[in-house]
Amino acid sequence: MAHNFLPINKKEMKERGWKQVDFVYVSGDAYVDHPSFGAAIITRLLESKGYKIGVLAQPDWKKEDAIKEFGRPRLGFMVSGGNMDSMVNHYTVAKKHRKIDAYTPGGVMGKRPDRAVTVYGNLIRRVFPDVPIIIGGIEASLRRLAHYDYWSDSLKKSILLDSQADILSYGMGERSIVDIADALNSGIAVSDLNYIPGTVYKEYKTDYLEDAVCLPDYQELEADKRKYAESFYTQYCNTDPFSAKRLVEAYGRKLYVVQNPPAKPLTQEEMDEVYALPYERTYHPSYEKAGGVSAIQEVKFSLVSNRGCFGGCSFCALTFHQGRIVQTRSHDSIIEEAEKIIKEPEFKGYIHDVGGPTANFRHPSCEKQLRQGVCKNRQCLFPKPCKNLMVDHKDYIKLLRKLRNLPKVKKVFIRSGIRFDYVMADSSDDFIKELCQYHVSGQLKVAPEHITDHVLDKMGKPEVSVYKAFVKKYRETNEKLGLKQYLVPYLISSHPGSTLEDAIALAEAVRDMGYMPEQVQDFYPTPSTISACMYYTGLDPRTMKEVYVVRNPHEKALQRALIQYRNPKMYDLVKEALLKADRSDLIGFEKKCLIRPRQSREERDSWANGKSKGKGRGKSQKKKKAIRNVHKKK
Repeated sequence: MAHNFLPINKKEMKERGWKQVDFVYVSGDAYVDHPSFGAAIITRLLESKGYKIGVLAQPDWKKEDAIKEFGRPRLGFMVSGGNMDSMVNHYTVAKKHRKIDAYTPGGVMGKRPDRAVTVYGNLIRRVFPDVPIIIGGIEASLRRLAHYDYWSDSLKKSILLDSQADILSYGMGERSIVDIADALNSGIAVSDLNYIPGTVYKEYKTDYLEDAVCLPDYQELEADKRKYAESFYTQYCNTDPFSAKRLVEAYGRKLYVVQNPPAKPLTQEEMDEVYALPYERTYHPSYEKAGGVSAIQEVKFSLVSNRGCFGGCSFCALTFHQGRIVQTRSHDSIIEEAEKIIKEPEFKGYIHDVGGPTANFRHPSCEKQLRQGVCKNRQCLFPKPCKNLMVDHKDYIKLLRKLRNLPKVKKVFIRSGIRFDYVMADSSDDFIKELCQYHVSGQLKVAPEHITDHVLDKMGKPEVSVYKAFVKKYRETNEKLGLKQYLVPYLISSHPGSTLEDAIALAEAVRDMGYMPEQVQDFYPTPSTISACMYYTGLDPRTMKEVYVVRNPHEKALQRALIQYRNPKMYDLVKEALLKADRSDLIGFEKKCLIRPRQSREERDSWANGKSKGKGRGKSQKKKKAIRNVHKKK
């Protein structure tokens, strides 16, 4: 073989001289061997531990023979839906089919099933009834216990049960997947793997479990949304590896799903080792004829410097997946990867990003986090920065300077997003100066999300005054540097807590910005977020107080249209929203107005049919006739 990809079929397995693989890794994505893809990290990590891995990417789930490609693996199947949740990958928030799948060769849709982990798991169980099945990745991680499912608008059981898998690895998975592999390799039965941090397993008795927290029975959750909100918040408060308890969720009297506490975060040395594995850094060459895998373009010339986030946004699932403790790579590790990027034939001198979930987080939020974990009932930045928060951009600035000084590097951008409230909490202006001078490509993307404080409170975001202060500082900094650079705000419509009046206030703020935002996301209730819990239950699980929720698709459309009021296609929806909210004062020709009045269809039809009488129409007709006569003479 001319390449060093892991085998994707039996032929490539035999070319390596293997008679059998230890694990078959089944993925809903095409095979991309790059550290921004979870499948690549897990398979390369297992390879480094001496395991033989076969990658079965996007198998045809309608054919049982497809799952037999490598035959029976020695130790088990590993199943992931891919880098994205398969339902989010397939459907818009309006539940309409998307047209392009960036994780499939040629962008073709339909190469993975809906609820991919569940479908793949059941297919494997039919064909190989007694082979261990380990599920993981974002889709499994966020569905590890009972969860609200937006696409069916119902509560669903743990995906461990629906997929018929034996064990679930949640979070980033490096520690737990190696522990699982080593245990199976030593001869321990998969049914006995009940002790590994970062895993979820099935149990039929719980008398041996000590210090466990019992969640309400699934039937109770189905019957009472308040119970679900309480259960969800218990889960949310047990996502820290240092303080979390084991959670037990009952499904009747004889079946339990048990979640062990999360795995410990990786040390910097361990992070460096993960990113130093021998990735090919691109998609498998067999996809070239189909046009390649476009998802690689977003990350090909970008660098991951951290994982985890203590930002705590309500609509983000990072607390449940990566956790709140920030883990970082060393400068040497990142520079080494940058040097590999520079050698790429397609590299034009631009590093597209240096960051992670939040680019400007380069250390845990406070000193106690790595000893005692994060606070259960307090956030680091919300509603105000904690007094113990360490605000320091020095390490990030040093890293960026090193990258800028590499040969052949023209520019280093920051595109993964910064926390502007963290910037404003910094007593030094060094970072924002360097950001504006060296790391913005004319426009900086930031995420205020909304402008109404009580909606921001539900989002877990700072008051709008913090964003306004950042806007002012950003403009002043650019003026001092003699630069014309702009902010591109990300906004969310119809988030729980947002009424039609709040949406109008947001539209007025957009008006005052002087341009229409490029990015407007209609709120998407993805599993295991505080916001999705609010959407389903109508309660804020942190306070158990009622929250206004937009569930009607038409009202959601009205709120979104208001933010994009300049789009002519949104005119009718915007007008309807303004009239419904008794805000006709925003329909007119004055500067403050969002839209201008225009004739209704009935009025236009009446005019066209000659039913409308008056001097105005007569003058118009005479003018048109005069113009026609001039053209005839010419």
